[in-house]
Amino acid sequence: MPENGPAQSPNYHALLRNLKERIRTAQARAVASVNSELVLLYWGIGKDILDRQNSEGWGAKIIDRLAADLSRAFPEMRGLSARNLKYMRAFAEAWPDRTIVQQLVAQIPWGHQVRILDRVKDPKEREWYVRATIEHGWSRNVLVHQIENGLVRRQGKALTNFQKTLPAPQSDLAQQLIKDPYNLEFLNFGPAISERELQRGLIEHLQKWILELGRGFAFMGSEHQINVGDQDYYLDLLFYHVRLHCYVVFDLKIEEFKPEFAGKMNFYLSAVDDQLRSEGDQPSIGVILCKDRNEVIVEYALRDTNKPVGVARYQLAKALPEALRQELPTADELSREFKFIDFLGLCGQILSQLRQRANRLGLSTGFRIEELIAQLERHNALPEMTDEFRTYFGAVSATRQGLHTEPDVLEKALCAGRNFLEQICQTDP
Repeated sequence: MPENGPAQSPNYHALLRNLKERIRTAQARAVASVNSELVLLYWGIGKDILDRQNSEGWGAKIIDRLAADLSRAFPEMRGLSARNLKYMRAFAEAWPDRTIVQQLVAQIPWGHQVRILDRVKDPKEREWYVRATIEHGWSRNVLVHQIENGLVRRQGKALTNFQKTLPAPQSDLAQQLIKDPYNLEFLNFGPAISERELQRGLIEHLQKWILELGRGFAFMGSEHQINVGDQDYYLDLLFYHVRLHCYVVFDLKIEEFKPEFAGKMNFYLSAVDDQLRSEGDQPSIGVILCKDRNEVIVEYALRDTNKPVGVARYQLAKALPEALRQELPTADELSREFKFIDFLGLCGQILSQLRQRANRLGLSTGFRIEELIAQLERHNALPEMTDEFRTYFGAVSATRQGLHTEPDVLEKALCAGRNFLEQICQTDP
């Protein structure tokens, strides 16, 4: 056998793939462990200061003395300033339960903790932002942007009929998907705006619009044509949600909600389910985005509607304080976020192609890319670029959790994903 013979065998590639995954997992755990230990250390320091001040009656000046003594003892260690010690004390006061800190709060970096302490006073809202940061992998500035825009008070607040029209847990997931109101300040439009201008503005600022929509939306088109009874109809905005596995139709209105809007959306969703929905997709969801709505009228309009429909408002531009402008995400941070959004859309296309391939082979079509790849690999039904795409797919997931330091991982993931998609489309299983 030639010297490089074993390297060509399927067993070798399986071993290499396994070792890469183990190394990557270990690296991610190491980074997460260091961050967690630091946060727990800071919590412990803050707790001791708080307890001693309460029991000994020490004043605020003790923190200045501790900062000076600790900095002399550990000159190489950052984070022992009086200012940071005060944050540690506030941190311990805000999170008195060590178990919660250990299991949840310590998963996000200290810089994020400070931003939350400064801006969020309600304990339940603090916990919500911690969980959201873990789920979405927000940078510090994106976190501040979401706090200043009151995301916790908008997420899941739209009026919907999802509990009646969708099975659990899809109904709960879909409810959390829809905000009220949507913040469209990036459009810089005044109140006098037409529906066509609103639609055009959202398309021209598509990346900002998707960032406001939230994680998982893949843009499928505007003015998407459907034909029913030999007549053409056009959907204002059509998305596919890669986590809910369903189409989402947005109908834009520049006026207050009217009951007939619900009937029109019900019609659209019936057509989308019939013409676009494929095996494995969940029921399509409709969102009527309007200037305002009366809750009683919305409740009556949706009560007997058999399709899942939500009604949400939007708010247009208002002057931002200079302090908030300084806290908005930087161009680099938004660029990374937009690349991630592009990658999500690419993954939606890859998922669709993998499902079609699995269907042709008579295999089960799961909802996750990883499951489909593993199943198709067992049948030798994937191209050679699979391993590279899987590597960067895992790296992007680690990046979103703050566990990966490679600066251009998203760029490489997009390149690997496009190559993988091209190979899937060009090769037969």
